[in-house]
Amino acid sequence: MAWQKGAKLYRPGSSEPFKVSRSKIDLFRECPRCFYLDRRLGVSRPSMPGFSLNSAVDHLLKKEFDALRKSGKPHEIMKRYGVDAVPFVHKDLDVWRENFVGKQVLHGQTNFIVFGAVDDLWVNPQGELIVVDYKSTSTDKEISLEDQWKVAYKKQLETYQWLFRESGFAVSNQAYIVYANAAKSPAQFDGKLEFELTLHEHRGDTSWVGPMLAAMKSCLEDTSIPDASTTCEYCIYRKKAGTYETTQGQLML
Repeated sequence: MAWQKGAKLYRPGSSEPFKVSRSKIDLFRECPRCFYLDRRLGVSRPSMPGFSLNSAVDHLLKKEFDALRKSGKPHEIMKRYGVDAVPFVHKDLDVWRENFVGKQVLHGQTNFIVFGAVDDLWVNPQGELIVVDYKSTSTDKEISLEDQWKVAYKKQLETYQWLFRESGFAVSNQAYIVYANAAKSPAQFDGKLEFELTLHEHRGDTSWVGPMLAAMKSCLEDTSIPDASTTCEYCIYRKKAGTYETTQGQLML
């Protein structure tokens, strides 16, 4: 685990707004104990390496959709899946896409500044924004948003929907993930990957966001660390490691 040197941590009773990212909302949903250790005490989960290939795919997709944004034309994938929309034009789009900045909203009930960096926004003929996220993978299996690992993706889309609604935009309940799936079938690599693009729809429900933020606020105001989760792999690791460490390295057989 990493100590967040110089990180801005939550101070109970402070009147200063506290920044909470979309990913920290997801962290709290996964494990309140890990969230408390991170945002209240400055002890974060171990860092993960960056996913450079995924970032490259995101960058290329943004360039592709931005070219059509200038001309006001729909992308071929919109036509193929019957989505009546075009890429949304706004002067702040680059800011909303920027990591650690993104779209920001001050939530009055909690005094949290909630923020998240969106991949893309489309707009339908009714003037409603459609939240879009890009994902990349390489699998021979059919891509579905219904397996347990995709719950976080759906919550991500819904958090973005909430952010833009709270900012006064009309937002469609429909959101999409553009999936880029790298094929493993070509006989030769030839220094390139071939991707198939598919579009996956999710009908968002943002009713959970407000209560979740309130629960996060209550958690951070508490003087006690939440109990360890029975499903969090980080909590399980800490508990098992701590058990061996307290026996001064002696194996418990």
